[in-house]
Amino acid sequence: MFTRRFLYTLIVPLVIEQFLAVTIGMADTVMVASSGEAAVSAISLVDAITILVVTMFAAFATGGAVVASQYLGRKDYASANSAAKQLLVVSVVVSTIMMLLCIPFRRQIISFTFGSIEKQVLDNGATYFLYILASLPFLATYNACAALFRSMGHSKVNLWVSVIMNLINVVGNAYFIFVLHLGVTGAGLATLLSRIIGSAIILVLIANPMNVISIRNYRRLEWRWEMIKRILRIGIPNGIEGSVFQVGKLLVQGFIAVFGTASIAANAISGSVTSFINIPGGAIGLASITVIGQAIGAKRPDQAVYYGKRLLLITYISMAALAIPGYFLTPSIVHIFNLSAEATEYARTIIRTAMIFSALLWPTAFALPNFLRAAGDAKFTMLVSMFSMWAFRVAMSYFLAITLNWGIYGVWIGMYFDWFSRSVFFLVRFVRGKWKTKRVI
Repeated sequence: MFTRRFLYTLIVPLVIEQFLAVTIGMADTVMVASSGEAAVSAISLVDAITILVVTMFAAFATGGAVVASQYLGRKDYASANSAAKQLLVVSVVVSTIMMLLCIPFRRQIISFTFGSIEKQVLDNGATYFLYILASLPFLATYNACAALFRSMGHSKVNLWVSVIMNLINVVGNAYFIFVLHLGVTGAGLATLLSRIIGSAIILVLIANPMNVISIRNYRRLEWRWEMIKRILRIGIPNGIEGSVFQVGKLLVQGFIAVFGTASIAANAISGSVTSFINIPGGAIGLASITVIGQAIGAKRPDQAVYYGKRLLLITYISMAALAIPGYFLTPSIVHIFNLSAEATEYARTIIRTAMIFSALLWPTAFALPNFLRAAGDAKFTMLVSMFSMWAFRVAMSYFLAITLNWGIYGVWIGMYFDWFSRSVFFLVRFVRGKWKTKRVI
């Protein structure tokens, strides 16, 4: 069903886009650091909250992309366009309601989530949160349209819009923080501005009548409950799964905080470094929504299996290509961050083990479930992910790190158990083939 060129043009821009997101995020943090520790702390706290919201919008986008992809596979372009409009309506309405509800209570939300924090950090957090909340409708619009371009196989469009947004964010930070000295207000303004412009650009691009999916008449974005239900059938389980995952990560970070500054620093550095290894897997996971979704929509489950195996093999090869040199370069990489001797030892050991387990387990734990979601098997992936998260990443981490006193190593070993558990469940599900019987459209 798909040529090698189609897969190449779908996956490569996604890899570059994911890489840019990670590197620009790190540059962002460095620029904001000039405003002081209170500013950095405030932004990190707000980001920890907003990632839950972003996860929900990404879940809606995934639901819409699955439905649209399956209609495209069936060559039912009218229904694909209808699904696209409903995805945009749901995303904008939900994000606007959330913005209006949260803005008046943003200080209380921060205090409730993190308890007693310094007044300066709370003030900065409330200021930054205002701009982030104001940007939610624009972020939701961008995510929805980006998912639709992926479902059409036009991920290059998303890459260029993402580049523009990231450039605006970096230039905006430089101007507002370094020139106007606006601190967290400047960081918030830069983010808001980048999302407004990004959403405006992608709305213009999705209106192109040459697209298979084209949304032009915004005055007639009526509600179609049957189509919305199809989107939410994938979006809700995916959103619950993602939200629970983020809550679990916050709890585990709380375990690490007990072990002191060296462990906190080593964990932060290890997470940043290993995130680069996962970039190809994340990109291929997004691409699989298009490929597997269209194959299932065309009633070609044999093609879904064939391309599922092929995409999984590509994921393993690409991640191993990064993990193997990364393993040997770990001491040099850790040295760049100028950590204490204790933190350096922790980071070196953790990163090396993460390179091994990322190459072995991450593809089946996190890329493979996207194959199942694309077919409509979202409820199964949600249940497995919730069980594995709480049984292993949270409970096992607590037992190994706190009860057995293995410290930060126990937290990461618990995470590897989580990956192994997910891999077993998802591999068995994929091989048995029950996911091929699911119906979304």
